Amino acid sequence: MLQNNNIFILSSRIHLGKDTSFPILTVHKECDWMELALSYDDVLLKPKYSSLNSRSEATLESKLTNNVPLHIPLCMANMDSVVNAKSAIALARMGGIAFMHQFMTIEQQALEIRKVKRAANVLVEDPITITEEKTLADAKKLMSENHITTLVVVKGKTPVGILTRRDYSFEEDDTVLVKDLMTTTLITASLGSSVDDEIALMKKHKIEKVIVVDKDKLKGLVTMKDIRMRRKWPHALRDKKGRLMIVGCVGVKDYLERAKALIAEGVDAICVDLAHGHSKHMIDAVKGLKKLNIGVIAGNVCTAEGAEALIKAGADCIKVGVGPGSACTTRLVSGAGIPQITALLDVAKTCKKHNIPFIADGGIKGSGDIVKALAAGAHSVMIGGLFAGTEESPGETFIKNGKKFKLFRGMASLGANLGRQERINGDSKNVEDINKVNAEGVEATVPFRGSVQEVVQPLLRGIRSGISYCGAKTIEEVHKNAEFVRITSGGKRESNPHDIDVL
Repeated sequence: MLQNNNIFILSSRIHLGKDTSFPILTVHKECDWMELALSYDDVLLKPKYSSLNSRSEATLESKLTNNVPLHIPLCMANMDSVVNAKSAIALARMGGIAFMHQFMTIEQQALEIRKVKRAANVLVEDPITITEEKTLADAKKLMSENHITTLVVVKGKTPVGILTRRDYSFEEDDTVLVKDLMTTTLITASLGSSVDDEIALMKKHKIEKVIVVDKDKLKGLVTMKDIRMRRKWPHALRDKKGRLMIVGCVGVKDYLERAKALIAEGVDAICVDLAHGHSKHMIDAVKGLKKLNIGVIAGNVCTAEGAEALIKAGADCIKVGVGPGSACTTRLVSGAGIPQITALLDVAKTCKKHNIPFIADGGIKGSGDIVKALAAGAHSVMIGGLFAGTEESPGETFIKNGKKFKLFRGMASLGANLGRQERINGDSKNVEDINKVNAEGVEATVPFRGSVQEVVQPLLRGIRSGISYCGAKTIEEVHKNAEFVRITSGGKRESNPHDIDVL
């Protein structure tokens, strides 16, 4: 038996001492200098007594930062084959949060954030407006650019009309002026009126949009569509204004300019995205972003020392994982990384000490891995591959051998690197020599999995089941109660269907 502070290792079992809040795994010395590190497949959770009458009683509330809650502990990975406004909206409606990747221009990323923020708020505080003298062509362009179907027509700051697709659906001349097409009979509500009052107005006048004013000045727009969506998704992750929540990602080069643009769109936190987060570039970026009065998520790291450095720089959440992603080859290319369970357990000690949440990023194959990540101390997990196959994710489906697939690529893959350079340079001819690109990821296909909802629901059922097996009701209790056992190759085989023909 090896004893180290409050941690005991009995053979291959990981046991907790009385004074620790996480299942801490110390390195088992195979020799005088080499440490043993474990991945999700190397461990199982020891079942414990549960007082729950039903697994559905387990709650999934967690947090991204101490100021940003999560209704479910799921984050969508900041990858260009995974996240766009459509997939981000779908996950936020279920209570999770997406990280909008930075592999696009600042203007494009700001637009994607704007789409999410406008998707489901009952009161649109800054509706897109147009003046009477503009043409139908101008109106169509505004609608297309902002992915909306309604414009408020204003004179100065006073609403004088409203223009929807219904108003011009039979008009073929794009030079017609807005004033000749708009609806001029406006139904308005006073700023501060309740949703019930606004619904009553809609019912009375048989309309689906109400303009909100304050002393005849435009203050917002309320639509029945948004009210219906709020009722349909009661557990959606919303900010204080009722808008869906979203994280915006930045790199370490243009981080201040990019972050300011995203903050202007109402982003809920900024993530500094760097493969090797325990670095001077990352620390300088975190310090700079903290001056903008926004929550900062930093990563990736895989050691307690890395987490400590980022927390001291001001990080409000740590992203943990170097090389576990299904499309990542960092460990093969660089020889660096730490298997995810050991990395999480190591970082948990530091984050617990400073009361800072952290995300388990990468390596998730199903709900069992999610439960193991939470048991190791994580407050949420980041998923890429599982979401890449959804109908909302970027890209089109295609048929291969009679089955549907979508493309998926790591953000350090050759294609992602070249695409990123082309966007930066603005011309494919100026892309750096392909021989100079250091690829640490692959491009692949993933099975089409249906909607984000269809992917998330079974994951949530599995997480609730895992929480009950840990003798817990909440994720916080999982942190305290969980106990791992290490398994052998025989145990791995036994854990999977075996000695049968699976249908």
